[in-house]
Amino acid sequence: MPFMFRQLREDVASVFERDPAARSTWEVLTCYPGLHAVWIHRLARWFWTHGLLWLGRLTSHAGRWATGIEIHPAAVMGRRVFIDHGMGVVIGETAEIGDDCTIYQGVTLGGTSLYRGTKRHPTLGKGVVVGAGAKVLGGFTVGDGARIGSNAVVVKEVPAGVSVVGIPGRIVAEVEAQQEKAHFAAYGVLPNQVDPYAKTLQSLVEHAQELEQTVSALTEKMRRMEQKLAEQAADRSKAEQLRAIK
Repeated sequence: MPFMFRQLREDVASVFERDPAARSTWEVLTCYPGLHAVWIHRLARWFWTHGLLWLGRLTSHAGRWATGIEIHPAAVMGRRVFIDHGMGVVIGETAEIGDDCTIYQGVTLGGTSLYRGTKRHPTLGKGVVVGAGAKVLGGFTVGDGARIGSNAVVVKEVPAGVSVVGIPGRIVAEVEAQQEKAHFAAYGVLPNQVDPYAKTLQSLVEHAQELEQTVSALTEKMRRMEQKLAEQAADRSKAEQLRAIK
């Protein structure tokens, strides 16, 4: 029982740390469906691990109806996991979620294999943030402290301490240790985060513009040279005509 109350206090404290909209403990306890989903999952998993599989699934199903968050009772969830907003979150059977992870609405931790008994769903390390609408699909690991940007689709392993965005997901930045401590990356987005792909495309655009200007300058120079040559040819023709008359 003391352990349960300690977990409860940790869960409430994690909400205050990661959601500035939280105003009071009573509000958090009564009005946060992500918190309720975690608590219901703990009960469903207790049933599941004690051989009461149907009861575990039923509890999970009831939690889905109550919160809009679907968590398979076999999924493993660490401490201080915070599901913010939460509607539409789906967490599959073999998923594992580390301590202090944050998951936003519309996230899917899904499987790409149909083989029963295999590791089909992802493992999130400690402190991972998964932004709204992101899809993490497959039995690989997302390293500690990684950030998955909103609406990203991740289908392969993610190293620790990086940010991933896009479809398919690509690494855009490594998280500095000091920056990681100073900022909580809400929705998996860091302040002033630069996408190297966008930066490369911008460089290509700028290079193309420079080439276009160079080509235009050369074209103008050639036009002037052709005009000068034409004038010189005309002068020579007139001189030859005058000599012929004389």
